[in-house]
Amino acid sequence: MTISSALPTQSASATELAGLDRRFLVHPHQRMDRNDRVVIVRGEGATVWDAAGNELVDATGGGNWLSQVGHGRRELAEAAAEQISTLEYYTGFFDYSNDKAIELAYRLNQLSPEGIDRVFLTSGGSDSVESAIKSARLYHNRRGEPNRTWILARHFGYHGASYGSGTATGFEMMQTYVGPNLPNVEKLSPVWPYHHEMYGGGDVTDALIAELEGAIERIGAGNIAAMIGEPVMAGGGVHEPPADYWPRVREVLSRNGILLIADEVVTGFGRTGSWFDSATRGMKPDMITIAKGLTSGYIPMGGLLMSDAIAEVVTSNEGFFHGYTYAGHPVAAAVALANLDIIEKEGLIGRSLTVGDWFKSSLAPARDLPQVGDVRVIGATVGIELVVSKQTKEPMMIPIVAEGVADAVRREHNVIVRPYGNVIVMSPPLVIGEDQVRRTAEATIEVLSRLGADGQVAPR
Repeated sequence: MTISSALPTQSASATELAGLDRRFLVHPHQRMDRNDRVVIVRGEGATVWDAAGNELVDATGGGNWLSQVGHGRRELAEAAAEQISTLEYYTGFFDYSNDKAIELAYRLNQLSPEGIDRVFLTSGGSDSVESAIKSARLYHNRRGEPNRTWILARHFGYHGASYGSGTATGFEMMQTYVGPNLPNVEKLSPVWPYHHEMYGGGDVTDALIAELEGAIERIGAGNIAAMIGEPVMAGGGVHEPPADYWPRVREVLSRNGILLIADEVVTGFGRTGSWFDSATRGMKPDMITIAKGLTSGYIPMGGLLMSDAIAEVVTSNEGFFHGYTYAGHPVAAAVALANLDIIEKEGLIGRSLTVGDWFKSSLAPARDLPQVGDVRVIGATVGIELVVSKQTKEPMMIPIVAEGVADAVRREHNVIVRPYGNVIVMSPPLVIGEDQVRRTAEATIEVLSRLGADGQVAPR
């Protein structure tokens, strides 16, 4: 294809846009063996349209676990426009602030779990995790324990892609060939109850707590700053921990003076059926990282919520020499406030559980398919795990089968789901309709019914 020097226009064809994309854009998670482009140009509710005019059900929340209030909300566009015309930007550094950032901090304080009192605003989830790691180390250092630098994380946990957050992320591809990575990060086993055999056949929580205590003993409690974990593992396959897991982790960490960071970038703001998932699982975190649902993706923004005790220490002495240019951005804060209003007024926290009930019933037939090992639904979040055998639970990874399934669901049924290794993930806008949930489930089941033990989807 010959690339014109002219800029693309609204009349550019889907083929032209795809060619320009391949020529000029570098995508996150891009691979050379995937050359297709799906150019999305419009959205409304849980529906999006691509450049070729195809109407698709978005069962992924904008592709990245967000869009709580759905696409195309005029209220959020109006909130942004009004704020831009009033004050488009001013720094939040030093002694400066703006009214919308202050309002948002107060609102988050009112929504957050007990003991979480202060707000540090960021530009997104990776920034929030980066800030949490720095804060944990700084907190201990200023309290006279400079050796507490180690961070405990978990294999297959996802915490971001920047330097510190990317090292804490439990996917090896995030660290491969870009080292040296952040030092003093220890990975523990993931919480995968479906694969309980991997814990020695005994109680899952008992095994994981024994591993945690062993790591603390080996590294030394006085050398560990914090542990970070998602209340529900999202990118790791949508796994819900046993009810006693987080309370017991909290007890062990407290006994050893180790902080707990709840990564709620995915689970926060209704994704799993509550404002903050950590509050329902007995985590009692010292810090909470947020992003995604904070603005439903309408504008980049994140935050680190922390206790008064931590905030007082990290801002003491020489101060908190850390921050991002767009931290506390007034337009982002205005959009976040309007987004939280919609979530509250439309009862989207409760609706998340209703969406989950729709998925549970409509996906029930998938459990009988030979290559489906498990179907996990937590609020408006779904993970369908693909296996070679139901008996062995061996993950179906050769080829990366979930990609083929997701591609077929989109091409053949105009429904977008997301592949994660051997898991098909769904995380739609919380405004998705029951008919769209049913359509998503039926499309996925139809494609999975043609999935063979070799990992190939047979032609229709």
